[in-house]
Amino acid sequence: MKYVIASDIHGSAKYCRLLIEAFKRENADKLLLLGDILYHGPRNPLPEEYSPKDVAEMLSAIKEKIICVRGNCDADVDLMVLDFPVNVSAVISADGLDLYLEHGHKETPPLRGGSVYITGHTHVPLKETDGYVHLNPGSVSLPKEGSKNGYILYENRKFVFKDIYGEQYDCFERDCERIAVKRAPILRRKIVKRKR
Repeated sequence: MKYVIASDIHGSAKYCRLLIEAFKRENADKLLLLGDILYHGPRNPLPEEYSPKDVAEMLSAIKEKIICVRGNCDADVDLMVLDFPVNVSAVISADGLDLYLEHGHKETPPLRGGSVYITGHTHVPLKETDGYVHLNPGSVSLPKEGSKNGYILYENRKFVFKDIYGEQYDCFERDCERIAVKRAPILRRKIVKRKR
């Protein structure tokens, strides 16, 4: 299976359109969305081409391809206009890996060693290991700390970090024996403290 993994669209029609173009260009099976779909949130600036209605329509057009988890900015009223289920969390088994999807604004759930925990929320790409793998694609529309508007492409136990135009800037591979960085890491190791 091939997945495009993205987070934090925050109502940007421009970046939603670019994400859907990337999804089609990558010829992925599913688009895994990690929350904060429509609303920009009180701490964020308005993203380019802020239009939650257009974002809802664009995503509804590919609803059968979407697996989505709920973010801290996803209100009940937002969920009423999205034409696909939005869950608190999701677990996907792919190529012998368990991928745990959450937005990342709550405490980390208990995870087994070897699990892959994928979150959004911080708007900063992340890859770290501490008994399990923790990845974050950053934000599609409002990247922070100098990071790129981007997503992660998953295929065959390999996670490729790409900017919104498809240019690879980092890579992370999970094999049966160990975790190996295939290129010099560009992403900073960042410990994210979560509040309840």
